[in-house]
Amino acid sequence: MEQNQEPKTNGYATDIVYDFKEYPDKVSGICDNCGNTSFKSSVSHGVFLRECKKCGMKKSI
Repeated sequence: MEQNQEPKTNGYATDIVYDFKEYPDKVSGICDNCGNTSFKSSVSHGVFLRECKKCGMKKSI
């Protein structure tokens, strides 16, 4: 049995940075796209960016 299956996602584009005000978390601290709870965080030009480590969905907080 092969394990090369794509992770299940909810259809959010991972190449777009979503604004947290327009797209708040459905469940606080959990990725809306894949349900993961692990994120990479960075700050650039005064904007806090959160990226899911599993699917790559990004939100500016």
